Amino acid sequence: MISSPPSAAPVLLPGFVGTELPDWLAARLRAGLGGVCLFAENITSPEQLRALTAAIREANPLALIAIDEEGGDVSRLHAATGSPFPGNAVLGRIDDTELTASVGAAVAAELLAAGVNLNFAPDADINSNPDNPVIGVRSFGTEPALVARHTAAWVAAHEAGGVAVSAKHFPGHGDTAADSHHALPVVDLPLETLRERELVPFEAAIAAGARTIMSSHILLPQLDPSGPATFSSRILQRLLREELGFEGVVVSDALDMAGASGEIGIPAAAVRALAGGCDLLCIGTRNTDAQLGAIEDAIGAALAAGELDDARLADAVARVIALAESLAGQPGAQPDAFSTDPVRIASGFDVAPGTVLPEGARLVSIETNANMAVGPDVPWGLASVGRAPERVYEGQALPASDAPYLIVGKDNHRRAWTRELIDAARAAQPGTVVIDMGWPSPDRAYADIATFGASRSVSVALRELLDGGAR
Repeated sequence: MISSPPSAAPVLLPGFVGTELPDWLAARLRAGLGGVCLFAENITSPEQLRALTAAIREANPLALIAIDEEGGDVSRLHAATGSPFPGNAVLGRIDDTELTASVGAAVAAELLAAGVNLNFAPDADINSNPDNPVIGVRSFGTEPALVARHTAAWVAAHEAGGVAVSAKHFPGHGDTAADSHHALPVVDLPLETLRERELVPFEAAIAAGARTIMSSHILLPQLDPSGPATFSSRILQRLLREELGFEGVVVSDALDMAGASGEIGIPAAAVRALAGGCDLLCIGTRNTDAQLGAIEDAIGAALAAGELDDARLADAVARVIALAESLAGQPGAQPDAFSTDPVRIASGFDVAPGTVLPEGARLVSIETNANMAVGPDVPWGLASVGRAPERVYEGQALPASDAPYLIVGKDNHRRAWTRELIDAARAAQPGTVVIDMGWPSPDRAYADIATFGASRSVSVALRELLDGGAR
């Protein structure tokens, strides 16, 4: 008797439009769809989110309900207000693994209370390139051992809280100069360098009990020149599973990103990701019933043509179901509010020697485009904590001032127009102080004060520093 190939439904994790569960998605969940991924646009309040996750779980009690809640600049739960957590880069600079573990535990408690059971965090990348447009303050730092110990602390505490992590972006997105949302970045490094650097935090995450690891849409030509890591059995099977010994679920980064599907489309990308070793396919943000149908058709055609092995799909399905069963249960109780002393957070800031805060300064905020991971509307900086800076956008001139400027920006060194604006401010008003709430250049040329994050808790600490309350 010829057995039928397994259904692809359990390995699919789409996003959707709206704040209520659509009928088409509920029907697919009842038919065995693996779960859903939630984004900020799906959330309006804690009560609404709990009702939504309850509806998802009613349709499929084993549904994986995933989210990107990194505990810092990247937040879906707190997209309207900014995250109450300090974020990885400043945690790495404080270098207290107990503090880092407390953040991981608090994030897990929030998610469990909301009915979410899979978190696409923490970011385990080493931010080797200060010009990195998409990692930056999402990383714990630049030293492999430091990033590894904080990754392990975050993972262990979060997993102990009953919510699975997804350490990302394997085998390391930190040494890139392009954003895989928009292009296919290249990391042209030999395996020996990866073992000494990029892989170290992922080994720590595995040892700490990470139940899932997320792949990256980056090309590593010295390992596999045929396509991104998400499609590479050399990277996902031989390196991650056989060499590093990972036995959990491999999750693809979102397949609607240009680094994966820009040239071939999402259905073909789904087939290649499964064949390469991904088990759970994160599809994207605003997916539709028709899109999922096209993906299932492509997987079915690939199975029929021998381009995708039945055993590979069956293995992926089994791993996803085992993960879902390990996470089955009721949402947790409402967690206590997380609070960190602003002085403690400010101890992770870098203040250039001799920096003197100007009295009566004209406060200006440089407004640049947020990367796709952060999202365009998440409040940041002093404006999010009760200050009202004058906003300056690309193409606009500085407002005239009779006093020194206090300029606040993110990743100030990475754009010519922000560098020119800062140079003009310094020339016009000696004593101007520049604050970088992103990842500054190594020489700190455009950062008299670097906060290594722009979440609400970091912004509170900055406000206290400026007011003289955090030293």
